Amino acid sequence: MSIRKLGHYSVRTAHLEASTRFYVEVLGLKVGYRPALDFPGCWLYCGGDEADFGVVHLIGTGGSGDGLSAYLGDKAASAQGTGALDHLAFLACDLLGLRERLSVRDIEFRERTLPGLGLHQVFFDDPSGLTIEMNFPAAEAEALDEQEPQQMFAGTHAAGAPKQAE
Repeated sequence: MSIRKLGHYSVRTAHLEASTRFYVEVLGLKVGYRPALDFPGCWLYCGGDEADFGVVHLIGTGGSGDGLSAYLGDKAASAQGTGALDHLAFLACDLLGLRERLSVRDIEFRERTLPGLGLHQVFFDDPSGLTIEMNFPAAEAEALDEQEPQQMFAGTHAAGAPKQAE
């Protein structure tokens, strides 16, 4: 056996509507086909391609019935993520667009550039407390920094976590 690629990740959330809006409005994913399952949820896709069954499966923990338990088993409810999963990372482009989407929604974020890898990283949390890492080419961040004054986004960085190179 060999693994070709990650199929999807699932997030159990008591905030299904807020999580759906977050992944659509902030990350740019699209709501797509989800089979008729006996529990609430939403499948999200990159672009218009639904061939791979979505990249994020949101699982609503609210509601009645035991469909979720029968399908995936019981899990302890947690408002701050699972504790076992640290973060999810995506390769992306359009750093300025992400900064704007986060700023408009008052979502705190942290940035840093990893020069040895040529990556510029942005970290923030989804509505369930799961950390999202977005990786951009460092050259894209450098070009933006030359064009845009940093004070435009200064109020949106997490306190004590200024943009820094490591």
